[in-house]
Amino acid sequence: MSDISGLEQVQAMIAANAQPSIGRTLDFNLIEVGDGLAIFEGNPDERTYNPMGTVHGGYAATLLDSACGIATHSKLAPGQSYTTLELKVAYHRPITASTGSVRAIGTVTSIGRRVAFAEAKLMDANGRILASASSTLLVMPR
Repeated sequence: MSDISGLEQVQAMIAANAQPSIGRTLDFNLIEVGDGLAIFEGNPDERTYNPMGTVHGGYAATLLDSACGIATHSKLAPGQSYTTLELKVAYHRPITASTGSVRAIGTVTSIGRRVAFAEAKLMDANGRILASASSTLLVMPR
């Protein structure tokens, strides 16, 4: 698939219902992609709890990193790849199983030949921000 753009790659993945394995493990799915945009939806439950009885921060960080990464992937030219260099996460509200479905929306703020910058928000069904992130990503040849 290195002869098609990143957006075409991700669109083909969604069309084939070929979700990343981490999504199966943590019960989240990529539901939408556009030019510099990625939206994931997840269903946190007790399997993702920390010892304090709330969803582990790593669950939110994983959705936010995925949203930033796939938003960046959608901007890649054929033959390019990327990796996360830095992810900064802020936690705004606790998440529990009663929070219900959550949605991570990632957008690319800028992309150059070697570096991309993206941000994402994790929200509940009422649009309240649960966590947010900014990411720096390395763009490289595949």
